[in-house]
Amino acid sequence: MPAGRTVYVLEDDEPVRRSLERLLRSAKFEPVTFEHPDAFLMAAKTIKAGCLLLDIRLQGMNGLEVQQHLNRIRRDLPVIVVTAQGDIQTVVHAMKAGAIDFLEKPYSDRALLGSIEMAFATDRQSDYNDEVADAALRIGGLSPRERQVLDGLMDGHSNKVIAYNLGLSVRTVEVHRARMMDRLGTRQLAQALRLRIMSRLNRLTG
Repeated sequence: MPAGRTVYVLEDDEPVRRSLERLLRSAKFEPVTFEHPDAFLMAAKTIKAGCLLLDIRLQGMNGLEVQQHLNRIRRDLPVIVVTAQGDIQTVVHAMKAGAIDFLEKPYSDRALLGSIEMAFATDRQSDYNDEVADAALRIGGLSPRERQVLDGLMDGHSNKVIAYNLGLSVRTVEVHRARMMDRLGTRQLAQALRLRIMSRLNRLTG
């Protein structure tokens, strides 16, 4: 098994946790599962490199709170959050806190494994400044309207709300959103949101 392929799973539903463990092993990852947030956070200081699959809805402490605590302990674990379908507001909060991707339930095995592969690729990114500059370049290639749509999504708004705020039809917003994703070269909304956040970091550090 390649080094650094450990996937930490924080999931309080036992059948789901066991299913994920089987899937990850079959894909040649090394799963380490946790049922309780406190147990994971206690272990987080000493666990080896990998990535974290984090369910937002947990007993006792939600995933966003776990992410906040984790950021105080260490920031070298790429985080993939699992959310309910359409919960854009939660996605935005998670992305601003550093999550590299999100999955909406129900998700496919292929989508999950693709996100994990991306997490390890992100973890190998050696030049943070280059990543920030690349994000700024990509965002700079958007049209003003496409950027407005992206910023609306950053604020957690639905296509319908964005359309109302911009005085457009929902269909027109959908077209701008699709073009925006295409220009950015992203398949997932989380990736587009991450680029927007990184582009703002470029303004702060440039």
